[in-house]
Amino acid sequence: MPYTLSAAKLQTYYRCPQAYYFRYERRVQGAAFFSSAALGTSLHQALAQIYQEWHYQDPIPRYEWIEHCWGQQATNLTPNQISEGRNILRRYYESFISGKSAMRQPVAVEGKIQGSLCVENLEFVLSGRYDRLDYLDDGLELIDYKSTKDPEPILEDEIDLQIGLYFLALEQHYQQALKRLTLLYLRTGEQISFDVTPDHRRQVESVISELAVQLRHDRQWLPFPGEQCDRCAYARYCPAIQAEPEPLPEDAKPESGLQLMLSI
Repeated sequence: MPYTLSAAKLQTYYRCPQAYYFRYERRVQGAAFFSSAALGTSLHQALAQIYQEWHYQDPIPRYEWIEHCWGQQATNLTPNQISEGRNILRRYYESFISGKSAMRQPVAVEGKIQGSLCVENLEFVLSGRYDRLDYLDDGLELIDYKSTKDPEPILEDEIDLQIGLYFLALEQHYQQALKRLTLLYLRTGEQISFDVTPDHRRQVESVISELAVQLRHDRQWLPFPGEQCDRCAYARYCPAIQAEPEPLPEDAKPESGLQLMLSI
């Protein structure tokens, strides 16, 4: 059976193999950081509807179309959230729709993608989600909406891994190359784009190869101490942080041999 690997898993392993071990091998529930995701979910759903259900017979929809989609997706929000979301979508419309000659129909919205890679005689299923996928003249552009008030800082190494994973999966699924990843910050209208190169593919293949060796042979899951330790949900269990780390909780998954399938 294949081993399912997402961008989040790959980034966790790259950041710290021991955190990966706690989270995915032993299924330890880390200390959670709770925030309201309702507004972000409604914004993503409204943007998906805006692009998916527009008839494209007219080059640019009027703003009333954005209001219509928002009204359908904001039914479970508070009045303040509805107002905030409306302002965010108005800014999006003015920045990314109304000023263009035409709103281009995307390849897909709110989609899932899978690819595969075989390393160390272990088959990996590369699995991920995207907010929007657009055609470029020479390939594909993946759009990732960011709706949080305080987005995490961009870590280019981890972005590179995300790009590499999607490069492999999209190439297999669409037979077209991923050319660009764009992060679009809904609250500010800022967008940051990363051009895709063959180095992204080589890097993700290298990291997956290291993970395959862990799964097949070493299984040491050594910690990588660094700045990320201050926010690590598993710090209490880590010997690199605690002189006397706590034992794993009783409901942790028992340690075993190679696990061939993990859920995302």
